[in-house]
Amino acid sequence: DDMARVAYSTVVEAKPHAVEYLSYLKRSGAKLAVATSLPPALREPAMKHVGIFDYFDQIVSVDDANDVGKDRPDVFLLAAGRLGVVPEQCTVFEDLLVAMRSAKSVGMRVWAIHDDSSDGDWPDICGLADGVLFDFSEAPRSL
Repeated sequence: DDMARVAYSTVVEAKPHAVEYLSYLKRSGAKLAVATSLPPALREPAMKHVGIFDYFDQIVSVDDANDVGKDRPDVFLLAAGRLGVVPEQCTVFEDLLVAMRSAKSVGMRVWAIHDDSSDGDWPDICGLADGVLFDFSEAPRSL
């Protein structure tokens, strides 16, 4: 745990152009949430390290959603509920196919962000997602 905490707080970097995109969304008045599988001890240091922690109105994890993984939509629904937004008005940015399927199953729009760890699923991801991007300079300006 200590090694992971150090890595997340010193080595992990944001996806390209993510900070600029979050800044744009925040200025636009969008409500922003994180729905993650990372526990607080890892997610908060990582988010602070890359400079994105303060952009979010809500941060929830699968721990907050009764330890239900992203293979079910619970964490996404919890994030939407805490924002006061119905699922159909949510856009999820995700790199895991199983999580994309969960978000789509409750009517959320999904944009796939490429990650090397999901290369094997990329054809299925492209078929499922409402849009795909390799960095956040390609992200939609209207959600």
